[in-house]
Amino acid sequence: MTRLVPLPRAFYARPTELVARELVGKIIVRRRAGGEQRARIVEVEAYLGERDAASHARRGPTPRAAIMFGPPGHLYVYLVYGMHHCMNFVTEIDGKAGAVLIRAAEPIGSTDFAAPFPLRGPGKLCAGLGVTRAETGLDLTTQGALFVVDEGAPAPRLSRSRRIGVDYAGTWAARRLRFFVPRNPHVSGGALKPSRRA
Repeated sequence: MTRLVPLPRAFYARPTELVARELVGKIIVRRRAGGEQRARIVEVEAYLGERDAASHARRGPTPRAAIMFGPPGHLYVYLVYGMHHCMNFVTEIDGKAGAVLIRAAEPIGSTDFAAPFPLRGPGKLCAGLGVTRAETGLDLTTQGALFVVDEGAPAPRLSRSRRIGVDYAGTWAARRLRFFVPRNPHVSGGALKPSRRA
């Protein structure tokens, strides 16, 4: 990787499911006082806004979910179980809600990963990268504390399954909106049968 050019806003300002698929294989660049960390995204989930019963946007632009309504290309971080942060990238055109949950990433190169956390699962991913709710709203399209780049590698083969932990969402729980690299050891949720190629 020679140049660290963040993905442009136009990349995120597209249908959420498409963005989710194309984020797999891209590189997260994390910069903080301890150095620079890089990791390849290997697992994501798409959340499709107000119509999606599993989405935080299902009740409209509440104080927590307002960021999901745009503009795209920003970071949305929330807390689950009072202790685990989850990192999402806002998608869709401004005014239409959508976000991609980043579930797992594979550390690459000689990085400065010092935290004793694998990047396998959304909570451990945020812990390993030091991402917290304080960074909600961060612009992913600039060379700031966190952004995503395309190193030009061929797109990986994908599998897809239902999302994890959204059984409360009725028929939406069965939607196959989780995309991952099959057999990658850094993927958090396994195959979740039935799993099919994307």
